[in-house]
Amino acid sequence: MSDTPVDTQRIDSSKRTWLIASTCAGAVGGVATAVPFVSTLTPSERAKAAGAAVEVDISTLKPGEKITAEWRGKPVWIVKRTPETVAELAKLDDQLADPNSLRHLEDTPEYARNTARSIKPEVLVVVGICTHLGCSPSDKFTPGPQPSLPDNWEGGFLCPCHGSTFDLAGRVFKNKPAPDNLPVPPHMYLSDTRLLIGEDKKA
Repeated sequence: MSDTPVDTQRIDSSKRTWLIASTCAGAVGGVATAVPFVSTLTPSERAKAAGAAVEVDISTLKPGEKITAEWRGKPVWIVKRTPETVAELAKLDDQLADPNSLRHLEDTPEYARNTARSIKPEVLVVVGICTHLGCSPSDKFTPGPQPSLPDNWEGGFLCPCHGSTFDLAGRVFKNKPAPDNLPVPPHMYLSDTRLLIGEDKKA
């Protein structure tokens, strides 16, 4: 048995240093592992393009104006209509192929199965792609006779590819190449001026 004295203070100090160093190394390793994992929970640009909801500010949208947002790689039109325009929509029913949007219910959410095809009557939200062959219709908001349009035109959209016409609710007129109304994407209002396209159920 040795009579050499043991320096307990020196041992405690070295243990403490080792404990601090190993704790720091473990913390650094944990962060290095967690950061890539957490970043995978954030949608990538590709995932956003594939279907993530898109928030749109409509605070500056004036009656008679349209803004375009992109959702799932498609143009989504947001049109501000006047009360007079909304009132005229019901008068067009007998000229339309599907005035009540009953042909393809999956293309018109329940809250848009009305004459205005919208949550708020003055704001139209539709996918701006013709249901015939996928062209993008042009704005023809001004009423009255115009080239390629009837003399009693009340305003709406004209597809330049094959002449299909849609009213200002995105409903297709009879006897046109386009078989169906413009689809209404799922959407909801986050506030009076913020619109969320691609989602319509609050968590």
